[in-house]
Amino acid sequence: MRKTYSIAIHGGAGTIRRVDLPSEKEREYRKYLQLALETGQKILQSGGTALTACTEAVVILEDCPLFNAGRGSVFTHEGEHEMDAALMEGEHLKAGAISLVKGVRNPIRLAKSVLLHSHHVFLAGKGAEVFAREHELAFEAPSYFADAFRKTQWQEALKTDQIQLDHSASWPDNKFGTVGAVACDQKGNLAAATSTGGMTNKRYGRIGDSPLIGAGTYANNKTCAVSATGHGEYFIRGVVAYDIACLMEYQGLSVAEASNRVIHQKQPQLGGEGGVIAVDGAGNVGSSPILNQIIG
Repeated sequence: MRKTYSIAIHGGAGTIRRVDLPSEKEREYRKYLQLALETGQKILQSGGTALTACTEAVVILEDCPLFNAGRGSVFTHEGEHEMDAALMEGEHLKAGAISLVKGVRNPIRLAKSVLLHSHHVFLAGKGAEVFAREHELAFEAPSYFADAFRKTQWQEALKTDQIQLDHSASWPDNKFGTVGAVACDQKGNLAAATSTGGMTNKRYGRIGDSPLIGAGTYANNKTCAVSATGHGEYFIRGVVAYDIACLMEYQGLSVAEASNRVIHQKQPQLGGEGGVIAVDGAGNVGSSPILNQIIG
């Protein structure tokens, strides 16, 4: 087994101006991002798999109400929480994804259960919840997910009937958004994980890019592992995660070059905003424009 490994995480796209972020809130963000990063690092350092490292790093962020995933998920138009998540490993191209799930404490754990224990790749809604109970995953009451800031955000959105990214610049006390992780373990295997509560005031069972394999989440040992965050509709249309892998496979671009081309050149042409983190089989990390990472 080689000694190198790497992991990168994200807590969503968008910019929070320092003037708008109280120092104590900034410390909280950094605390949980660092904890998630170190959790994944310890797993990789001890010879654990990229799949496990990504899952457990994302669990940390799902349990933190500061992020739009798990406990901090935004409100739908109906005042509920519909969560999405996906997980993929690059050795065998196995994937698990879930969407429109309510009450599951850690959606990424449910995505992992789908990957490991289901003949299917993507489960949604009530069926996914039944699957979660059959595999004894933890559930929480609606009050667990009902963060006060998210509720205010939703109520303001209702007044104008707007659907918005939770990191919209119009919010001075911004929270971060969708969370994700990518990793390369000591065997050179890759994995990617993404989890989100979606968009504030979303309606009609809207699903973004996060749980869609190839759009918001993708991993292939031949190229890279990618987790995306941003305006999901545009990331779906651009098949962003797979497009990055394709640029590496067919044009020979590095993971950094491919990530930058898709996010800074191709996505703006569609009108989308957001970012990605990505890692290749050598442990090289690419990000556009944000990341937290450890390379060992």
